[in-house]
Amino acid sequence: MQETIYMVGESYLAYKEKRMTSVNIKNSESITKFIRDIWHPDMSIIERFLTINLNRANNIISYHWISQGGLAGTIFDTRIILKSALESLACSIILAHNHPSGNTTPSSADLTITSKITKSAEIMEIKVLDHIILTPDSYYSMADHGHFD
Repeated sequence: MQETIYMVGESYLAYKEKRMTSVNIKNSESITKFIRDIWHPDMSIIERFLTINLNRANNIISYHWISQGGLAGTIFDTRIILKSALESLACSIILAHNHPSGNTTPSSADLTITSKITKSAEIMEIKVLDHIILTPDSYYSMADHGHFD
């Protein structure tokens, strides 16, 4: 009988401390202000997806640029989002992406991926608090519109 050996990659977690000014999230306005402060200047040209990781007191502990797309969309992978949250030891996360079109209304794809990420995060005991859709002039908070009730 021949024995087969499979080699798998090794995973490890490394922390490189970078002191951030403590930002406490109280509502959709406070998170949107933080997001606008770090967002790239090309909000009306390129769609991007961002996750913000929070501790139990709703203080931002890290953020992670998940993807960058084109004019009409970007791809976000649930596993990468959860990896970011787990590496940060986040208790909750906020999702954010922009619509270069200027329309803040969530698409059916936005609603579907939000639901998928929320269900996946629950398994890891991580709560999705909100999903913010940004345009240069306004924003849409899914939490404010009852999507997380």
